[in-house]
Amino acid sequence: MSSKPIKRREPQSIASQLVLLFTSAAALLLLCGLGVFYWIVIRHAFEEDNAFLADKISALRADLDERGAPEILNEKLNTGASGEHETYWVRIVDSRGRSVAETSRMNDLLPSNIFPAAQNSSRSVQHPVDHRTNGKLFSLIASKEEAGGERYTIQVAQDRSEDDEFTREYGALLAVVMAFGILASALIAITVTKRGLRPLAQMTRSLKLIGPSHLNERVSPAGWPRELQPLADAFDDMLDRLEDSFTRLSQFSADLAHELRTPIANLRGEAEVALRRPRTPDEYREIIESSVGECERLSGIIDNLLFLARAEAADGQIERTLSDGRAAIEKIAIYYRTIAEERHVAITCAGEGQIYADPVLFGRAVSNLVENALRFTPEGDTIAISIVKHFSHCEISVRDNGCGMAAVHVPWVFDRFYRADSSRSSPGTGLGLALVKSITDLHDGSARVDSEVNRGTIVTLTFPNEPSFESNG
Repeated sequence: MSSKPIKRREPQSIASQLVLLFTSAAALLLLCGLGVFYWIVIRHAFEEDNAFLADKISALRADLDERGAPEILNEKLNTGASGEHETYWVRIVDSRGRSVAETSRMNDLLPSNIFPAAQNSSRSVQHPVDHRTNGKLFSLIASKEEAGGERYTIQVAQDRSEDDEFTREYGALLAVVMAFGILASALIAITVTKRGLRPLAQMTRSLKLIGPSHLNERVSPAGWPRELQPLADAFDDMLDRLEDSFTRLSQFSADLAHELRTPIANLRGEAEVALRRPRTPDEYREIIESSVGECERLSGIIDNLLFLARAEAADGQIERTLSDGRAAIEKIAIYYRTIAEERHVAITCAGEGQIYADPVLFGRAVSNLVENALRFTPEGDTIAISIVKHFSHCEISVRDNGCGMAAVHVPWVFDRFYRADSSRSSPGTGLGLALVKSITDLHDGSARVDSEVNRGTIVTLTFPNEPSFESNG
């Protein structure tokens, strides 16, 4: 069965997220603010209406107490009233349930049975009950009162249709205000976001100018917002590293071409000279031996370059073991002692310590240093190999008493094909110390050179100790 590829969801842009968050926050604030304002205004309006009903009940109680008979109130309630445009209606019901006084046509709109139960004798008025009829909204209350020795029920209704319409219109107005507020907030968010992200666009344009032929361009942090200054610094650091890498690569390519050209030119020249006329077997043998020497030189260069390439690709994946460092350097010293004796040079070993490294790579690094020291140590002098154990690392030093080199060359001696001067480096290819540096880097160590002209050179390699979790396992 064939499975369909899963479509990855594209991430949202920073601008859209900022606009969405800003607009949502503004909408929430508007909703809370306008909601509270709406509640305060409507509550104030209803409190005024309730106060009006309470005043009306109090006035009717006073009229009943003063006049004694509710029938007398009929004339007052219906004077100039049509019943259709009244803002309030009043009905007085006796203890037998008969209406003894009421506003004209009140029974058509508001029969007595829709009113709430009347309160017992009290000077306070309960909250009114809303009732909607014929498209109008009424607030209804009822209260009991004694007059002339008889109990009466006072029913009062207030027409709140205008208040109800005001509430709807006011709510709609606030909804429109909120909609325009959210729209304005979105527009402001878009404008502010575009303005705030403008430096990123400028930085993008600056970075697009950078290429292999323009690695000297820089994104200077000056003038950028504070939040973008670390990013500009990081880009400048990256460009410094890239420029340095490109420069080294270009120099390496030129050096490589130069190093390969010499033996190839020698091979070709010797072959062309040999073919110009017949030679004796001894002459051919001499030419072939010279060609073999040049081939060995080429092979050595190629092997070293392959090793450097593998070392860079290894990414730390090496076989480290804990071994006796003194035994390792003694073995290397014995190997080179025969060559050293021919040149009347002594090789000594000193110190004790365990090394945590790949034995083959460790041996190659120290061997390169000893071989390099043999080239430049005069007859009768000594090459000293020492090992020192520290708490977190182990140091191996190779010291010679040769011609040394000027301080200006020391920072570059680990570069490929770098040679301080022709007299010192003519026998080699300039890859020995580069190999040593690559090996120490693979072990998360370091390499250091201390040298003085006519005083000699000391090369110190540092290898970290065995990790605690491995040493305990």
